[in-house]
Amino acid sequence: MQTISKSSNHKASSATLDSDPAIANLRTVINQVLTPKVQDIDLKGEYPDQIMHQLGTTHAFAHAVSTDYQGSGKGLKTAIQSIEEISKDCLSTGFITWCQVACTWYLENTQNTTLKAEMLPKVATGQVLAGTGLSNPMKHFADIEKIALTATRVDGGYIVNGLLPWVSNLGPGHYFGIAAKLADSEDYMMALVSDALEGMSLRLNAHFIALEGTGTYSCVFRDAFVPDEWVLASPCEEYVACIRPGFILTQMGMGLGLADSCIELMRRSNKRLGHVNCYLDDQVEDLADALHMARLHTYSLADQLNECTGLADPQLDREIIQARVTGAELSLRSAQAAMLHAGARAYVHGSPAERKLREAYFVAIVTPALKHLKKMLADMKQQPALSVA
Repeated sequence: MQTISKSSNHKASSATLDSDPAIANLRTVINQVLTPKVQDIDLKGEYPDQIMHQLGTTHAFAHAVSTDYQGSGKGLKTAIQSIEEISKDCLSTGFITWCQVACTWYLENTQNTTLKAEMLPKVATGQVLAGTGLSNPMKHFADIEKIALTATRVDGGYIVNGLLPWVSNLGPGHYFGIAAKLADSEDYMMALVSDALEGMSLRLNAHFIALEGTGTYSCVFRDAFVPDEWVLASPCEEYVACIRPGFILTQMGMGLGLADSCIELMRRSNKRLGHVNCYLDDQVEDLADALHMARLHTYSLADQLNECTGLADPQLDREIIQARVTGAELSLRSAQAAMLHAGARAYVHGSPAERKLREAYFVAIVTPALKHLKKMLADMKQQPALSVA
């Protein structure tokens, strides 16, 4: 079994978040370098690689990483809070920050100590940028789609073939995780790869209504050799079960940050239109209370996951999946409310509320999507309960 490393009101909750020096330092960099570029990232599709490197200097990617590997050791809660803070201003950058954090989570929990020592400090500090690559495998393991990659065992490693669609936070020299089905076997392997592999190439073949500036590519593998030194786990069933809860829970940073910023837009709209906005179903106080509860629950789950010893905990998994459902639904609800509160001004292309609406759909669609999460919950209900002696 793989081991996971240990590393009163909504205004009070926000004050606590802002008082954390790690988040305060991050907010300074966001204000200085990210906020001025949000329109270019969103509307022009500019990939903020240099901004990502600067965010790395604030430990934005390093909180779920132990201090032995240049992490802060603060744990998953602060990792989520970092993603949350960035997502308030720019969900594109919040998303690729999550990609980076997810890759540190892969490396933090691998038993390949050589790979961990070589790559984890570089990814944690933002020296190297990295993606996740697990959208297709996560869907495959949930019986939603077929696995995209196959791996054949050879001397010293694996030969990988297939096409992996839409992997984000990529570019020349970036790294990402893959999972592939082993040929002539029911097992799977998981590895860290990059475009430096001979036989592996990146293709830019789609344009999206939001999240364009995220370095999203299709990845083609044609007899690409992945050496044993880059394997995270093989077979990887227990390893994937270990990393999946953190993979899902850290996505809450996107939903929490988006909802927070939508509520702020509603407050601004109410200065001019409060006399008529008061007739709408969703009010600032309603959404702020829902956000406060979602925050508290997410942070509590993160603390519990930090203490997990790697043993299966179906109840914790179920709560994490349900929390992620709540995050997606709260994002959609908050973004719609922000649009309705702003009125016609929100309907101008490039307006903050219009961008938040497009971003909210991404929170509900990114793997695991809302329908994927609800399928997982339904599948869990069908599993027989464990008897207690």
